[in-house]
Order: sequence, then structure tokens, then C-alpha cells
Amino acid sequence: MPSYPDISSQAFKHPLDRQAESALRSVPGFDLLAKSFSEYLYERPQQILLLGNDIKVGPRQYSTLYGIYRECLRDLDVSPEPSLYISQNPLVNAYSLGSEQPYIVFNTALLDLLDEEEIRVILAHELGHIKCDHSILIQMSFWVMGAANLIGDLTLGLGKAITTGLVYAFYEWRRKAELSADRAALLVTDNLTLVLRTLMKCAGGSQKYLHECNLDEFIRQSETYQQLDRDNLNQIYKFLIYNGGNGSFLTHPFSVERVRFIQEWFSSDEYRGIRQGNYPKKGTAQAIEVPTDETEAERLRRQIEELQAEIDRVRSRRDSE
Repeated sequence: MPSYPDISSQAFKHPLDRQAESALRSVPGFDLLAKSFSEYLYERPQQILLLGNDIKVGPRQYSTLYGIYRECLRDLDVSPEPSLYISQNPLVNAYSLGSEQPYIVFNTALLDLLDEEEIRVILAHELGHIKCDHSILIQMSFWVMGAANLIGDLTLGLGKAITTGLVYAFYEWRRKAELSADRAALLVTDNLTLVLRTLMKCAGGSQKYLHECNLDEFIRQSETYQQLDRDNLNQIYKFLIYNGGNGSFLTHPFSVERVRFIQEWFSSDEYRGIRQGNYPKKGTAQAIEVPTDETEAERLRRQIEELQAEIDRVRSRRDSE
């Protein structure tokens, strides 16, 4: 497997991730939120829960998985070693959290669905989150989203702009952060087919019917999905589905969208350069593109107004026919 000594996260951090994070940090109220969050020491109770309720992976506990994990740590040059836990959970999922003591949690359903090389993809993906310092912002997003739900402020309306703006900005950033983590997985494996197969299996794979899953068809599904954008109404529905239209906001891009993004990067000069050893090293500063006219949250609120107006026009036209 390829290794990238001393690699900086700036080597593979997606531009949309950088822009969305910058926009998030510029939303009024973010600094106060960050200060309040640190005072609650959210990280420590989670560590206690994991140590008390899950299985901690190590040389004598899930040793095969630990061996793969150690290789991923080496390849992405991640240190110190984050803790890795296995949680008894039927949901196909893994996640990484923590700042001072980062950790990764793998659900048992994920281990049962994937083979060892696909597990490597997910491990590298989660380490990509840690490498990019996503974990603390993800924890903060859980906190602010819970608070917004508690006070009933998480709606498609535009009231209480600061709180609502923070919620939209957090969700927008979280979806963009996944694109950077997918790039980390591709770097570690240097196998586009493997990454795409893992995305397909996580989207709807089944051990029983795995022999009937076809990656080429899944890629064609991705292409079909992109063609939906030719219809403006489809774009409206996509946006609303992402941002609460079905009752909840989505934390990840659709799997077929991630297929397109990672395919594009695999074919890029940037990816080839990193594979040849030409990449930013740790400590390298890189400018973040900051929106100058409006923050990401303001853009989201503006889009919602425009989209709602478009929906109202479509409904009005249909009612009159």
C-alpha cells in the first residue's frame, strides 16, 4: 500500500470542505458556540461510554482489524494513534470524534458487510476526518443541532437567523467534509474500484445478495442522477431533501454524488502528483477561499427563499391547470 510520510491534510482537503468550514466559522454566533462547547467538556463522557460499553481494538482484540488499522495510520502519517472501538450496532456506520483524544467507532454491521480491503477504505476515510481536524467540529455540530431541536428552532423558516444559520452552515460543512475523507481513502488504497465498491455496499449492499450487486450499474446510476439537474424542479427537490425537506437534514452527500467527486479526483493531476510524492507537508499553510459577498449560511437561507418561491409558483401553475 502507498504511504505518504509527513503528509499534510491540505494535500487532499477538498476545496468545498475548506470553503464551507471558513463560511461556518464566519457565521455570527460561532465563536460564542465554540467557547461554550469547550466548557462542557463533551469529549470526556463519550470516552467513558465507549470504554465501558464497546470493545477497544488492539493487538489481542480484533487483531486482524488492528493490523489493517496500523497500516492506515502509517500510510496517512497519523499520530498519536486514535483509539478504535467496535460497537454492537445493526446500522452500517462508522464515525470519528474527539480532539485531544480522538477515536473511531466501527459498528458490527459494517464489519459483517465488508471484506478486509473494504474495511481499509472505511478506516482510512475516518482517519481522513481526524487528519483534517473535522472531529471537533462534528462534535460541535451534534451539540448545536441538539440544542436547535430542543428549542424548536430547526425549521425551513428564516426566524432566529443566527441559530438557524449555524444549523444550516454546520450541515453544509459536514456534507462537504465527507469529500475530503473519501480522498484520504483513495490515497491509502490507490484503488478507485475498491472505493466505489465500498460506497455501493454501504449504500445498499447485502451479504445474501452481494453476487447480484453490479458496480458498473451503480456508476451508471450516478450518471443518471447527475442528469436530473437538467430539470430545475429536480434541483429544488434535491436541495430540500438535503436540508430538512423529509423531516431531517442529511449529514452525508448522496452516495452517487460521492462516486462522481472521487472519480473526478482520481483522474486529476493533483491526485497523480500526490501519488508521485509531490504534496504539502505538515506545517504547510494554505489559503482558504473565503466568500466575500455573503456567508455560506446566508447563501443557504437565500436559496431556501428562492426555492420556496419556485415551489409556490409550480404549485400555483399546477392548481390552475
